[in-house]
Amino acid sequence: PGPPDGGWGWVVVFGAFISIGFAYAFPKGLAIFFKEIQDFFGTSYSEIAWVSSIMLATTYGAGPISSILVNRYGSRPVVMFGGLLCGVGMVSAAFCTSILQLYICVGFVTGFGLALNLQPSVIIIGKYFLKRRPIANGLAMAGSPVMLCTLAPLNQFLFDNFGWRGSFLILGAILLNCCVAGALFRPIGAATASGKTQAIEEGQATLKEEVTKDAMEMSSPMNVPTETKTEEEEGKDCCEKINQYLDFSLFKHRGFLIYLIGNVLMFLGFFAPIVFLAPYAKHIGIDEYSAAFLLSILAIVDMIARPTTGIIANSKWVRPRIQYFFSFSIAFNGTCHLLCPLASGYTGLVVYSVFFGLAFGMVCAMLFETLMDLVGAARFTSAVGLVTIAECCTILLGPPIGGTLIDTFGDYKYMFIKCGAVMVLAGTFLFIMNYYNYRMLAKEEKERKAKEEDPKSVRTENEVRNNWNKETTQDGPELEPLREEQEGLKKEANGT
Repeated sequence: PGPPDGGWGWVVVFGAFISIGFAYAFPKGLAIFFKEIQDFFGTSYSEIAWVSSIMLATTYGAGPISSILVNRYGSRPVVMFGGLLCGVGMVSAAFCTSILQLYICVGFVTGFGLALNLQPSVIIIGKYFLKRRPIANGLAMAGSPVMLCTLAPLNQFLFDNFGWRGSFLILGAILLNCCVAGALFRPIGAATASGKTQAIEEGQATLKEEVTKDAMEMSSPMNVPTETKTEEEEGKDCCEKINQYLDFSLFKHRGFLIYLIGNVLMFLGFFAPIVFLAPYAKHIGIDEYSAAFLLSILAIVDMIARPTTGIIANSKWVRPRIQYFFSFSIAFNGTCHLLCPLASGYTGLVVYSVFFGLAFGMVCAMLFETLMDLVGAARFTSAVGLVTIAECCTILLGPPIGGTLIDTFGDYKYMFIKCGAVMVLAGTFLFIMNYYNYRMLAKEEKERKAKEEDPKSVRTENEVRNNWNKETTQDGPELEPLREEQEGLKKEANGT
């Protein structure tokens, strides 16, 4: 069945709101504990930044695994299993005695659980919505700022009362709510699908009976092709089996490649400013709760920006050229980071947080909508998996590079300048290449219409095919005497 564009779909959007919110906001909210964990283990800025970095990289890098599991089992069980992994990872992290153990428990285990929450939630929205898809995506993506707005002060409160170990235990229990969100992801068209599968199974049973009867009547030489077929099927490569779930032909898609290169470059400076915003505020002498409140301000603005961006992107003026709007959002985000070093006091950081929240919300609201606009809903599952595994490298390196710059120069401004320059470059690249892509698409569409309107070209193509078929059939019997002579010569040569 087609997307209902409403009904139970809004309940699915609410479930995606929760799971996407945790997937995006949780790694950023953990930045509240970084200063204290750094003092506890005696580590540097770059070493503690690897915790969020590994978690984000695992969340994105496990995208293909998540996509394969969704194609095989559906969104509901994958999200519920991911929520269970998140809870186990954070509870285990509460008992860690070294920074390496934190990398494993928080970074890999919890990050993999968040990956199993993110992709299925985005994918199932595309199955429930078509006309209202930008609005649904904007509402679901608003879960990230809402969760960040809640988690930033909550984490500070938990730390003041229970320490970072007790906080991790409580956060592990809170993450189990992802299992409840996953239970809302009812498979679309389940009743019709079950009826279809029953009909297919009955048809397969009758076909098997007919095949067995025909096989009994066949002579023994006719059974050879069936044996070769089974051997060929058993000899399939692992790559071919994976290709059933991930469409690698997307790497021949021009728009997909442009999106992929631009996003890989963008993520080099996308998450580092959020990770270091609260530590930067504490570094210049702002108290802990005011520093955490900066993340709340960013999240509140982000919360308003995402649904608003979804409504604007769904308008008849923006949606046909949504890629340009996405490119502008990335460049605007980078400009905010370039201007951040000018903010010396708390008031300046509040203004920066407002503009950063607006730009961040605009990018996140269109991150997956632009990809679906390029490749279509049918290939979107594979596209998400392939994009996330490519993005995980720059996501992994972004915060540690920022931490290294802070350790080297003893100042945060170089980290913000690096992130801003990278994102402005990514936005400019996407704008130019999308302009080229739209021009090429218009040219290809014009050529296709010209071919359809010209009957001569169609006629000549059919004539060429017919002539080629005639030549091959004529050459067949003429070449038989030559083949016999060649076989005779081979036999004589073997005899001698």
